[in-house]
Amino acid sequence: MTVRRLTCFAVAAATLLAACASTTKPGVVGAQRSQLMLVSADQVEQMALVNYTQQNQKAQSEGKLVTHGAELERLKRVAARLEKQVGVFRDDAVKWNWQVVLIDAPILNASCAPGGKITFYTGIVRQLRLTDDEIAIVMGHEISHALREHGRERVSQAYAQNALSSAAMSAAPGSEAQIQAANTVAHYLYVLPNSRQNESEADGMGLELAARAGYNPNAAISVWKKMTEASKGKQPAEFLSTHPANDTRIAELGALMPKVMPLYQATRQ
Repeated sequence: MTVRRLTCFAVAAATLLAACASTTKPGVVGAQRSQLMLVSADQVEQMALVNYTQQNQKAQSEGKLVTHGAELERLKRVAARLEKQVGVFRDDAVKWNWQVVLIDAPILNASCAPGGKITFYTGIVRQLRLTDDEIAIVMGHEISHALREHGRERVSQAYAQNALSSAAMSAAPGSEAQIQAANTVAHYLYVLPNSRQNESEADGMGLELAARAGYNPNAAISVWKKMTEASKGKQPAEFLSTHPANDTRIAELGALMPKVMPLYQATRQ
């Protein structure tokens, strides 16, 4: 019995060890922490796509899906420049089916689903009066969560804790079970707060993406100050509920400036 238990323990340990890896190249900001990945990238992307499609269908049915106009085109232009830089962190992301969706709602929020599905709300652009540089910072941050596979990491942690079953993750496409599983996965992708570590990684990687794309990294300081100011005396913005903004974060961003400013300055020559 003891030998059997030791064998099972060894197999489990080996499985966990094999599931730990860094999903991105470090870039100049140095993001290279090992991550627990028990669930495949394809599974998470499939579930995220189901939720993304539901989101867009709901917005369209409510007349809130922006399909044309200056605001959407502006976001697409920023996204196109950022997308050209993602190979710095991972080669496969260059081939992702990148998309940008704009939803007309007074919500201070944005996200990027696994596989490169970007969502912005008009509220965050209009209420904060974001410049192109600031849009690039917010978008770069969200893209970095997808590049770094923070969502997959969190889903894997839930899987390890039996909060998600293998049956749910392998549900047939289009089935009610898959939709339920997708909604559960969305909870770990978008609703639960990211760890301080994940946020720091996304901050740094997003800053580098923006700088390489020719957007001023200093906009990171102004955008987080705007976000904090917008929430004073009010219910915290949805963006802040999962993206804590504080003096420590701003200080960390400031400390990264010597690494990323040369990248930005090189684009101005």
